[in-house]
Amino acid sequence: MSGHGAPELTIDHAADLKVAVVAAQWHDTVMNGLLDGAHRALKELGVAEPTVLRVPGTFELPVAAKRLAERGYDAVIALGVVIRGGTPHFDYVCQAATAGLTQVSVDTGVPVGFGVLTCDNEEQALDRAGLPGSAEDKGHEAVTAAVATAVTLRDVR
Repeated sequence: MSGHGAPELTIDHAADLKVAVVAAQWHDTVMNGLLDGAHRALKELGVAEPTVLRVPGTFELPVAAKRLAERGYDAVIALGVVIRGGTPHFDYVCQAATAGLTQVSVDTGVPVGFGVLTCDNEEQALDRAGLPGSAEDKGHEAVTAAVATAVTLRDVR
């Protein structure tokens, strides 16, 4: 399991953070699981009423994340899924989303939680989506990482 070795984070004083979630619309079942995990994590951290923005696909996540980061959010969580097919489309979309979201974070100084699943098949995506029976909850993990980083960076300002 890829989550092996993950840190157990203790996050205090996150309730006042302004957090946004941007999520792709492809693969409803997987995306619903990722969004549920993100909402669950935000609730556990005391973050009320996050902004949720839906975009068509994973390729569109960076531009939406950048707009949100520029609008004063303390953390942005990007959720999407790309499942390998028989063409190079998978490689292009994964590379563009990863590079784009990294660039947003570096350029704006706003943590971007990377909740983009890049899977060989639908079974792998379902196993990471935080659904009942899933081995991992990547929506929850993406929120936790971004909010923990935002709390840490708040102390550096």
